[in-house]
Amino acid sequence: MNKKRVQRLWREEGLRVPHRGRKQPLRGISGHVGSFCPIAPDVTWALDFPFDQTSHGGRLKLLNIVDEFTREALAVEVEHRINGEDVTLILDRLVAARGTAPKYLRFDHGPEFIADVMARWANDQATTCMFIDPGSPWQNAWIESFNGRLRDECLNIEQFDSLLEAKVVIGDWRIDYNTRRPHSALDNLTPADFHGLWQRQRSTLLNSHR
Repeated sequence: MNKKRVQRLWREEGLRVPHRGRKQPLRGISGHVGSFCPIAPDVTWALDFPFDQTSHGGRLKLLNIVDEFTREALAVEVEHRINGEDVTLILDRLVAARGTAPKYLRFDHGPEFIADVMARWANDQATTCMFIDPGSPWQNAWIESFNGRLRDECLNIEQFDSLLEAKVVIGDWRIDYNTRRPHSALDNLTPADFHGLWQRQRSTLLNSHR
């Protein structure tokens, strides 16, 4: 059975390519991708889910959260499963640590992100959700760049025997990335140093206008 025979039988039976229905609007959450670049920390956080596995074949699901302005890896959560409610709990923890919620969240149409619980969280925090177009990961370039670095420098090198080991190793890598890795887009400062410099300059500017 080759391709040409399948095509001939398809035509003889009068078969047609199934009609693709119009996509339904997202439930309980709205937004747009936007083309702007953030001009301050905690304006836009980008989120994505890479995957890996343990040496025994166990699934590892990672939630990466990056501040698009400072390039800081705010979180690299590693679990076997992460759902929409888990995402909101992680965001709550980050908001408490940063002292503010982001103005925008940027992510794809994954089920965790279009869940009603995420819509409620965003509404409570006055945060706008910006969805990238389906099949367009380049619209979330900051997180994709981070994902690639994490995979090249950690996931493709380390072999994890357990979830706990993955949490420790990846957690250490995140700290190293934030505090010891100069970033060319940040004038060769680390994300943590760049954030600290921005805060000092902002404080100086505010004091000069008092």
